[in-house]
Amino acid sequence: MTTIDLTGARTPEAADVITGARERIDSLDDRIIGLIQERMAVSAVIQDARITSGGRRVNLSREMEILGHYRDALGKPGTSLAMTLLELCRGRV
Repeated sequence: MTTIDLTGARTPEAADVITGARERIDSLDDRIIGLIQERMAVSAVIQDARITSGGRRVNLSREMEILGHYRDALGKPGTSLAMTLLELCRGRV
């Protein structure tokens, strides 16, 4: 298969642009995944401290702040993204 076949481009120039941009996206995705894993670890520390002190695992008012932050920054899809992050960081409640 040629680069044009792999990218769906109609010219070699466009295929080169797409290939380079896809490499950048892959790099960004790797960084995003790393940040999510870091967020999960920090969340685990917070949950442990809260539970150890006799509190609940989840702080709903804080979660509402996070949902609002993502919604304000990214629109309605931001809310879905935040919900996914919250689920990854604390599991289903």
